[in-house]
This record gives sequence, C-alpha cells and structure tokens, in this order.
Amino acid sequence: MRIITINTNGIRAAERKGFFPWLAQQDADVVCIQETKAHPDQLTADAFRPVGYYCYYHSAEKKGYSGVAVYTKHKPDKVIVGMGFDDIDSEGRYLEIQLGNLSVISLYLPSGSSKEERQAFKYSVMDRYMPILQKSAHNERDYIICGDWNIAHKEIDLKNWKANQKNSGFLPEERAWLDQLFHKEPWSDGFRAINQEADQYTWWSNRGQAWAKNVGWRIDYQVISEHLQEKVQSASIYKEERFSDHAPLIIDYDYALK
Repeated sequence: MRIITINTNGIRAAERKGFFPWLAQQDADVVCIQETKAHPDQLTADAFRPVGYYCYYHSAEKKGYSGVAVYTKHKPDKVIVGMGFDDIDSEGRYLEIQLGNLSVISLYLPSGSSKEERQAFKYSVMDRYMPILQKSAHNERDYIICGDWNIAHKEIDLKNWKANQKNSGFLPEERAWLDQLFHKEPWSDGFRAINQEADQYTWWSNRGQAWAKNVGWRIDYQVISEHLQEKVQSASIYKEERFSDHAPLIIDYDYALK
C-alpha cells in the first residue's frame, strides 16, 4: 500500500507545475493534500478528479486559504470532514477516510510564524487535538495521519536548528508536544521508522537559495499508530521535480486493505 502526502501551496498552482501527470505514475492507494487554497467551484476541471480515484475536498471558508483533500483508489466506508471544532474546521484542516479498519487523515496544522495570534491558535489546536490522538491510539483502529504538522521534531529535522530555536515550528513547546506523541503515546513517525539519514527535508523557504542549498525543514509527516510501525517498507521524499515549496513524502506499507 502506497501513501503520498504533499502540501501543494495551492493545488491549482501545483497542477500548472505538472503535479497530476507525476501523480498518475505513482500508483498511490491514497493521496493526502494540504493547502489546496481552493473552493469546490474552482476545482471543476478534470485534473482535480484524477482518473481511478474517489476525491474528497475540505475547503476553508476563506477563499485562497488552507484546505485539505484526500484521493483514494478504494471507496471509503466513511468520510469525516472536520475535527469537530468550528474555528478549526472553518479553515479546512482535517479530512479522514475510513477503509475497513484503516483511517487515513489529511491534516494541516496551523503555522504560527506570521504573528503571535496565530501561534496562540496553533497551541490551541495542539491542545485540543492531543486528547483525540490519545483516544484514537487505543480504539483498535489503524491510523495514518498525513500532513503538514508545521513542527520539526529533532535537530536532525532542519538545517539551521541553532538559529531557529526561538522560531515557530521549532519552539521547545512544539517539540515537547511531538515528544509526548512519539514517546509517551503509541504513535510513530513513519519516515523515521526506517530512514535515519540527515538532510532529509520536506519544506524549503522561498528566500535565498534554500532549495538549491537544501536548507530545509522536515515538517511533513505520516504519523502512524502502533500496529503499523512494523509495516513500513520504504520512505522517501521526492525532489526530482518541484510542485510546491514542499516535497511529496512517499511511504510504502506492507498492509492489505480489507
């Protein structure tokens, strides 16, 4: 089973950069997208309904902002739109499909880099999401939570970690939240389950020559529940083409959908 996640920073922009022809060659079972930045009436072209996939979108109320999507080759038993909090759901940040005993989620946690109010909102989302994660970890379902979590966990996960210790995305409180998730709760970072290499990033600033010099951050994850930890076969970040300021994260699992 192949799962791909990518923040497209505008799905229409990614389409113009060749994202969908690339995707058609990947044979992914499920594709999770964040930052679609589009309303349904802006996604009527055939490109945004790839052949062979059931396609689901959760857009933000504000046009040109946020939004998530899930494409799946397998018809879901259930689709859950939103996390259940009006302020979060109005920004289009959570979309879950259920395929038998497996839930695949496209998640876009807020960034706090623009101003203090957004950092406060980010902490609020994290505070409300943790109990959901704790409950989900013990409900017998399998989970793959794909998306842009907007947090680099360890020093290995960003190039200039020393200079960013006081910046949103690498704050001690944010990293401690992931520590709790990965060390106190039975969740795992799917990528790190088999790939411990340095200089593996999924996002690069558009400033300077961050992409060319690989001065990046690894803030996109597939967070997996306990049963899936031994099922990761391969994990890679695709950088041969550039569809966005983020790169696709591709993980293959030894997992049979029932």
